Amino acid sequence: MRRGFARAAGLAALLGAFSLTVAAQTAQPTKTLRYSFRVAETGFDPAQISDRYSKTVAAGIFEAPLEFAYLARPYQLRPSTAAAMPEISEDFKTLTFRIKPGIYFSDDPAFGGKKRELTAADYIYSIKRHYDPALNSRNLYLLENVQILGLSELRKELMAAKKPFDYDREVEGLQLLDRYTFRVKLGVGDPRFINQFADSAFLGAMAREVVEYYGEKKIMEHPVGTGPYRLAEWRRSSRIVLEKNPNYREELYDEQPPADADPVLKAQAAKLKGRRLPLTERVEIAIIEENQPRWLSFLRHEADVLEEVPSEYVSIATPNGKLAPNLAKEGMRSVRFPYPEVAFSYFNMEDPVVGGYTPEKVALRRAISLAVDIDKEIRLPRRGQAIPAQGPFGPGTFGYRPDYKSEMSEYNLPKAKALLDLYGYVDKNGDGWRDLPDGKPLVIEYATQPDSQSRQLIEQWQKNMDALGVRIEFKTAKWPENLKSANAGKLMMWGVSWVATAPDGDTFLALGDGRAKGQANKSRFDLPAYNELYQKQKLLPNGPERQALMEQAAKLMIAYMPYKITVHRLFTDLAQPWVIGFDRNVFIRDFWQYVDIDTEQLKKQQAR
Repeated sequence: MRRGFARAAGLAALLGAFSLTVAAQTAQPTKTLRYSFRVAETGFDPAQISDRYSKTVAAGIFEAPLEFAYLARPYQLRPSTAAAMPEISEDFKTLTFRIKPGIYFSDDPAFGGKKRELTAADYIYSIKRHYDPALNSRNLYLLENVQILGLSELRKELMAAKKPFDYDREVEGLQLLDRYTFRVKLGVGDPRFINQFADSAFLGAMAREVVEYYGEKKIMEHPVGTGPYRLAEWRRSSRIVLEKNPNYREELYDEQPPADADPVLKAQAAKLKGRRLPLTERVEIAIIEENQPRWLSFLRHEADVLEEVPSEYVSIATPNGKLAPNLAKEGMRSVRFPYPEVAFSYFNMEDPVVGGYTPEKVALRRAISLAVDIDKEIRLPRRGQAIPAQGPFGPGTFGYRPDYKSEMSEYNLPKAKALLDLYGYVDKNGDGWRDLPDGKPLVIEYATQPDSQSRQLIEQWQKNMDALGVRIEFKTAKWPENLKSANAGKLMMWGVSWVATAPDGDTFLALGDGRAKGQANKSRFDLPAYNELYQKQKLLPNGPERQALMEQAAKLMIAYMPYKITVHRLFTDLAQPWVIGFDRNVFIRDFWQYVDIDTEQLKKQQAR
């Protein structure tokens, strides 16, 4: 009884907090968008963050030179702070960007009361920050892969000398041509490197004086950018509030939905044309890890958008794939889409139990993989909202083939048992559990989180491993804690997902790139043959030759099994009737500036 009362009280407190938000919004004329994250953020420094939720916030504050058009399909790059698309050499080794004059950072004490204009030097500085060893950037591999001339060498030189990173040292790969123009020179021509300049949570511009004013330890708490929003309030792991940046330049809504778009969305986009951005002046984000309170808050009209309806409620919200009649009657809208992602469990290749490249170690990982019942995972914890993954590429990216089949999705318990028997993973002491070939106990440790979805997923892992005769133990921690441990190589296994930030499969192959260990490559997989294929495919334009190399690399990943890639998830977003212009662009994190709030309709709903 006490436990039930405590849970009810906790839920009531969460919903009460939302009610206070509603009351505050009623009293304020500002247009506020309210929604929630399932996982807590870690901070807002582009050079130090790698998780989706922190990047989502950072994307609304910082700006990269380019961006993806919000409603365009197929996805299209366009200038953001750049005056035009960059000039790119025929060999893809030189990119020249010219920044629009008259763009200003949001006001901050670091600027001493003066307006601070964005310049080309800010982008050079921001790129260099990823090379600073003190920041331990998780995205450095994306830059080192293309070998920006002189930067890796500078980093290695200063590390060897145990000196701090020299931001004033000029390098050939980053050239300041004038106040608004900079050039990037690469050692490797990459036809798709341009996509990285549309990721504002990665290559968004930072002002050097802001970083120096707050220091590297505090800069995670003080993001200052040129984007449409500024950070107004932050209660760590609880609440994030963004407000319109008063210095944001004049940008007008000019989004073009595709010909086959929802007629309602078309009409809304036409109505918004010519309006000044951002349309939403304030964004309030609550951190709600449990699915039930997130779902209930939306039904009580205390959240304006529910991103990714929890799987246990999808059949209620959209039975048979259509919006439920009661929700449709209220005027709500639903958007269903596949994410360009892979969900997986990784094996730490440097772990003495599950890691290694010898036949018996490969056999252990492949046997564990074969024992995972993916169909049951999709049917039960994922409530049918996923499709089996055959390889490392996510839907909607180059490299993904819907007709591709592999052992990655195979469930074959007899085959898994036979494989373990063949390599000596048998019960040697008669306790009912398989042991290592040398007779020591075989125990798998799997990291997880305390939320309901994670609990349901590890229940399936428990059943799968029990059937295989392999003892598995679970270590529960908050997601940011697991991420920190994963980056440090301290977890044996962990289940997460990886999302593409551009419509290309390279980001998924980076999961196995040996140079990205501890960054994208959480498994710490490092196979020379794979690394060679990964580098070769990067140099080619999209086409059959590149596709063939990508599939060769994928086959090596499947054979050595550093990742058990299980599914590609399907999602449904819901928007309240007063939210105008909402759609899901999977390559844009910060949609807030493109949606409007019909405050009159909202007031009528609150008055009921």
